[in-house]
Amino acid sequence: MHRYCLSALLALAGSGVAATSAVADGRLEARYTLSLAGLELGRAALLLEIDDRSYTASGSARLTGVAQAVSAGKGTAGARGAISRGALQPKAFAMEAETERKAEGIRLVMSNDTVTEMRVEPPVSNAPDRVPVTEKDKKNILDPMSAALILVPGGEEPLSAKACERVLSIFDGRQRYDLQLSFERMENVAADKGYSGPTVVCRIAYRPVAGHRPSRSGVKYMMNNKEMFVWLAPIAGTRMLVPFRAAVNTALGVAQIEAESFVSEPMVDKGAKPTRAQVP
Repeated sequence: MHRYCLSALLALAGSGVAATSAVADGRLEARYTLSLAGLELGRAALLLEIDDRSYTASGSARLTGVAQAVSAGKGTAGARGAISRGALQPKAFAMEAETERKAEGIRLVMSNDTVTEMRVEPPVSNAPDRVPVTEKDKKNILDPMSAALILVPGGEEPLSAKACERVLSIFDGRQRYDLQLSFERMENVAADKGYSGPTVVCRIAYRPVAGHRPSRSGVKYMMNNKEMFVWLAPIAGTRMLVPFRAAVNTALGVAQIEAESFVSEPMVDKGAKPTRAQVP
């Protein structure tokens, strides 16, 4: 349970990347709460800064409430990359997570959408039924944090069905999988602080490619799960959308990540150095 919660917080999962135009400059500071069946399990913070040439993202998370009573847990994640010809090009991704029982770390270095260096601790176990990850599986991919950003073509309305029409190819250091997004509806949201307005809601389908164990019940459950959604909200001054909320049906109830604070603004001082997002 604690590993699932922390991973969900760090991922802020389920969106994608595609674009054909420049982005302009913007900054987002967001704070999220993770709940399961209505009970708070964790909190996360996200900081994102983008301009027409690059982007940086950092996040932190910790377990709270019932999950914290079972096992303490915390983690950080970050990604950076370039923006070229209107598309994100991930350069580096890092994630560290720690509980009372286990510490994990992942480092990816990428060039031209291909992983060129990686370190995973602890190493992936050599289970006989695990689908092996090949060099091909490390090409034309996004890291998990870069996959949480969507750039919308300049000729399109950012908050529209077009934002959901994509398949995301993701490699997280352990597994290679696709997330297929499809348009569900438009819906208004309101954070306690910051954004209040429309979001585009995308349905998500999970398709494992490599690194997974097909016989595992969890893999089968997620492949057949028809109730996974992400709510995408805009960043001021840009044509980028990021998750405001994400929800997944589980055997224990609905697991949901939702922004309680979602403050974005056009960037004015390009010389300012980004700071790391901290969990409240």
